[in-house]
Amino acid sequence: MINLPNEFEEKMKALLGDEFEDYIKCYDEPRYYGLRVNTEKISVEDFVKICPFEITPIPWIDNGFYYDGEKISPAKHPYYFAGLYYLQEPSAMTPANRLPVEPGDRVLDVCAAPGGKATELGAKLQNEGVLVANDISSSRARGLLKNLEVFGIGNMLVMSEEPGRLERYFSGYFDKILIDAPCSGEGMFRKEEEAVKQWSEDHVKMCAARQKEILEDAASMLKPGGTMVYSTCTFAPEENEGTILSFLQEHEDFYLEERECPEGLMNAVPKWAFYGHEKTEETEEIFTAIEQFHLERAFRIMPHKTEGEGHFMAVLRRREDGGEFTGKRSQPSYIDPKKEKEVMKELYRFLDETLIEPELLKKREEYLRFGDQLYLLPPQMVSLKGLKVLRPGLHIGTVKKNRLEPSHAFALWLRPEQVKVWKELAPDSVDAVKYLKGETLNAAADMSVPCEKGWVLICTGNLSLGWGKMAAGIIKNHYPKGLRWM
Repeated sequence: MINLPNEFEEKMKALLGDEFEDYIKCYDEPRYYGLRVNTEKISVEDFVKICPFEITPIPWIDNGFYYDGEKISPAKHPYYFAGLYYLQEPSAMTPANRLPVEPGDRVLDVCAAPGGKATELGAKLQNEGVLVANDISSSRARGLLKNLEVFGIGNMLVMSEEPGRLERYFSGYFDKILIDAPCSGEGMFRKEEEAVKQWSEDHVKMCAARQKEILEDAASMLKPGGTMVYSTCTFAPEENEGTILSFLQEHEDFYLEERECPEGLMNAVPKWAFYGHEKTEETEEIFTAIEQFHLERAFRIMPHKTEGEGHFMAVLRRREDGGEFTGKRSQPSYIDPKKEKEVMKELYRFLDETLIEPELLKKREEYLRFGDQLYLLPPQMVSLKGLKVLRPGLHIGTVKKNRLEPSHAFALWLRPEQVKVWKELAPDSVDAVKYLKGETLNAAADMSVPCEKGWVLICTGNLSLGWGKMAAGIIKNHYPKGLRWM
């Protein structure tokens, strides 16, 4: 049994009233485990056909499923290493699911680590447009980068910056923005014991103040007519209804979108925005006045009503007359083919030798070089000079003397049908595990075409796993050491 803080219990009693007993009982129930299908690599229907373990659909998430985390470990399957799905708490799938991202959009995930929401946003883009995934913690941002690369997201930038610094570069730039704000974590008490230990009313107030700053910074980066989702994993009204009310009162160019409440969720409670305020005639008048903001259009996920942890989500829209960005944006300094003849020569040679349609990448102009590392940036990108950038686009590989060594990210971005030479490893085979552990493979069977030497895309279930290099009848393993199956 979880020992909840007394102040927290009293607060929830005041908010929930007759529902409190049902709410408190949910802490005796086991947590729920979920996985979300990477629809950039496979359709939900096709995934269900090949899924090697028992799953049950999450009612309000079209590509989400429950699984029994006490009996199975989806992270110990080759499909996980191929980026076919992401393991994520069911309620936490909701914000990215409800942000209406379309291929070609410019999308920002402000507080993106560890990547559960960013990977879904990237998959929705279908490799068109751009995803900027940011987290203020550089260590957490590195984990975010790994998850995006495993998912095969190439049109992305990963950064580690204060949201306020991003605004200087991206004012009015984005079509869609997701803010999964740092919060007091009350909704995760059943899942994370540490969140219980860290809880205090002062922490709630501190989080609410920080959330208002992040919302303010993000709002200035959204285009007129754009959509922004704000979410937390806490029950605290100060961080939810209260934060949204404060924002709307100060931003007449934003409003809460009216959307049907998904199955399993509940509408937010407008009067909770005044939790902690003494009831007076004045506050009653204020409450009546805020009906225009329609706080009930936001959503809550409550664990005594839904098979998932606690969450809050609001879908905000900026009015079309919100004011356009009028300044000029400087562009990155892409590679000049005339000055970098040797680099481009090695790149084109590798593409010609490896890809079936090399011209698709050879005609792109947005190549960028940092030292011996080569990247392909998303089109129409702003200059990133001065920002803490962990990854400025798709990592193509390392430029070495007389050759280009392709990156693991590039392998996972590619599909078997795009390359000339690939080797299929059955998902349940010993060879698949051997490859993921970094062992050498025999090249005798399951090759797309005969090959004596050169780069081979290693695949499982028609999904890329990484690179191997053929020589003398064997395939040398190039799976990254830091990602190997232990």
